[in-house]
Amino acid sequence: MKFKRSGTQTLLSSVFPSLALAGLVAVSLTACTNPSTPAGEEGYVFEKPRVFGEGGYQGTMIGPANYGMSLWRNQVINIDMRPNTYTEAFKILANDDLNISFDFHAVISIESGSVRAVVEQYGGEDWYPRFVRETFRTYVRDIVQQYDSGVLKTNREKIAAEVTGRLKAYLEPTPFKLANVVVGNINYPAIVANAVEKKLAAQQLLSEKETQKEIARKDAEIRVEEAKGIAQAQKIINATLTPNYLQHEAINAQLKMAESPNHTTVYIPVGNNGVPLVKGTN
Repeated sequence: MKFKRSGTQTLLSSVFPSLALAGLVAVSLTACTNPSTPAGEEGYVFEKPRVFGEGGYQGTMIGPANYGMSLWRNQVINIDMRPNTYTEAFKILANDDLNISFDFHAVISIESGSVRAVVEQYGGEDWYPRFVRETFRTYVRDIVQQYDSGVLKTNREKIAAEVTGRLKAYLEPTPFKLANVVVGNINYPAIVANAVEKKLAAQQLLSEKETQKEIARKDAEIRVEEAKGIAQAQKIINATLTPNYLQHEAINAQLKMAESPNHTTVYIPVGNNGVPLVKGTN
């Protein structure tokens, strides 16, 4: 005995395969990923564990880059490789037991091509807090506590150089490269800040006075040298003013007076030799 299919059964039998295929395509597209990495960063591409298999590392991308569509649910961890500034705030007891607040800034970049090591060995995106921060802070505390509070500002470059040297040595075998460490704002308690400012002002005033004293000393030396020069010149002139030279100059002067239209009478003193008399030649 044969059963005749109803119209509904026929419709379902024809539509169901299409729906199943559409559902499969939708699931496949949903499962697809397209990992990308922006400029300045490097990407660690990995596959999430599936029902069968363990997943794991798939490759590296140097941004800007796109991994392409993947049916295996690949994902990416992007790490910024460029130099970035990492700031730490401190409140530390100086060598004289005064509590000083200040900031330190470390400029650190990551060596290109090392993104896999960064992710697998140093905590990936959390590499700084996991691997660098506490060591950086320890070095700063150790070095700052060697100084009295009153000299911290005047030694900030020296302190920064010491911290830079120690942190750079610590990071040497890693992918992290330290450019430099900079000491930021140093904030004293109000009473100490006033005392430090007064001390610095006094030192500046003393320096200005020392400069003025040095200028005055140089001016005095110049005047002494000028006086010596004038005395030497006078000595030379006196040595050349012989009686004959003076007599010669007197005759020339009398001649000029006689030739001048402004003089109608010329008084010429005459010496024993019959020439104009110059005092002191007799």
